[in-house]
Amino acid sequence: MENKMKIEIWSDVMCPFCYIGKRNFESALEQFSDKEEIEVIWKSFQLNPYIPEIPNESYQDYLIKHKGMSAEQVKGMLDNVTQIAKRAGLEFNLEQAVIVNSMNAHKIIQFAKTKGLGDEAEERLFHAFFTEGKNIADLDTLTQLGKEIGLEKTEMDNAFRDEKYSSLVKQDIQEAQQLGVQGVPFFVLNRKYAISGAQPSEAFSENLKVAFAEWRKLNPKTKLEVTQGQSCTPDGNCD
Repeated sequence: MENKMKIEIWSDVMCPFCYIGKRNFESALEQFSDKEEIEVIWKSFQLNPYIPEIPNESYQDYLIKHKGMSAEQVKGMLDNVTQIAKRAGLEFNLEQAVIVNSMNAHKIIQFAKTKGLGDEAEERLFHAFFTEGKNIADLDTLTQLGKEIGLEKTEMDNAFRDEKYSSLVKQDIQEAQQLGVQGVPFFVLNRKYAISGAQPSEAFSENLKVAFAEWRKLNPKTKLEVTQGQSCTPDGNCD
């Protein structure tokens, strides 16, 4: 397996700054010259594991009730978040957001990771929650979203029932606690540097350069001077 520098991202798909942070990080990574040598690993985190799976509050009502904020304060905060998202190229429709428990969504992400589709699952679920107002606790909805990124229905049905995936979610959360994570998004670069929150892409770029330079010293590229001669390849060609 090819050796790459790992970047781990703890995130909850109901966290607006996790989506914004994802986009800012992607902007920095796209411009990074050694991006092919970076492996991104998504980690689960639940901001509130006690939210019921059945929706009964709007985003605004949830914040008013559970955060002790006034309706005016909440409206101002959501308007501000929407504008920050817009600057990152995202469309937020928070008035449509369905507040539900995110455990089932995290199970699908954990399953998608086994298929090499962790990033695709994160992106689709973020868009479903913040832009489309979909219920990300509903199994039928999650199954449809999973099919859109290439997951098989039968395998997803099994994943929802398999305790292995809920255990993986809990393991990620416990690991975050051990690292002292207080909130998300939380980015860990090469298990040495950490970035907390939806930082601008410039901050990600600077940290990427520093972390990768140190990683490269310990993992130098091996360049061989090859003298070509007659040989056979695995596909059966001999010349």
